[in-house]
Amino acid sequence: MDPMYKVLIVCTSHTLYPRKSHKTGLWLSEVTHFCDELTDRNLPFDIASPAGGSIPIDEKSVDRRDTTNEKWSHNPVFQQKMANSIPLSDIDPKQYQILYLAGGHGSLWDFPQNEALQAITRQIYERGGMVAAVGHGVSGLLNVTLSDGTSLIENRQVTGFANVEEKIARLDDQVPFLLEDKLREKTSLYSKGLIPFLTHIEVDDRLVTGQNPLSARKVGRKVLEEMYEK
Repeated sequence: MDPMYKVLIVCTSHTLYPRKSHKTGLWLSEVTHFCDELTDRNLPFDIASPAGGSIPIDEKSVDRRDTTNEKWSHNPVFQQKMANSIPLSDIDPKQYQILYLAGGHGSLWDFPQNEALQAITRQIYERGGMVAAVGHGVSGLLNVTLSDGTSLIENRQVTGFANVEEKIARLDDQVPFLLEDKLREKTSLYSKGLIPFLTHIEVDDRLVTGQNPLSARKVGRKVLEEMYEK
């Protein structure tokens, strides 16, 4: 692989809860904190989504006290990419060596069954690339199968948004499924941190997953460490 890698960041296009007035979407820090790690190596990145166009942002994640969110809100290149995300159907996986699936509750609706996302994930992974995901973005890995027919996450160390975190957020009755339960059903070796909402990641070969928004930066650091330092 060329030492200058290109990153594909995938975000949700989904906004609606079934019985909540406020809208969901991307959890903003799961992208901004990850992108912050990419800047240390000046890595180019594209932002894609199932529907393309403007990325919906969960209103509860727009925290101006988060200095990283504030920093990226003034980055014109980032803002242009967020406003004009590439439809997954237009993505050529051969252009990318790193795939990152960002979370936010919206991804539970439009990631798991998206065949284009599954194909992109499989091709990047099988070409020797890194696959990473955080929070609810890990749902995009649930149904990924490799060319030999095996599941990408079967018997792999993974994490993702925990049931207790969903209950604390009072959204366990709004989501289409509980991610922790689905990951365990897929016979993946799921783990979570002892304290909810604190940083926790898992690394299994070229697969890096983070439990929740606070884990996004550490996922980014680990991806770069795996790509550049091994």
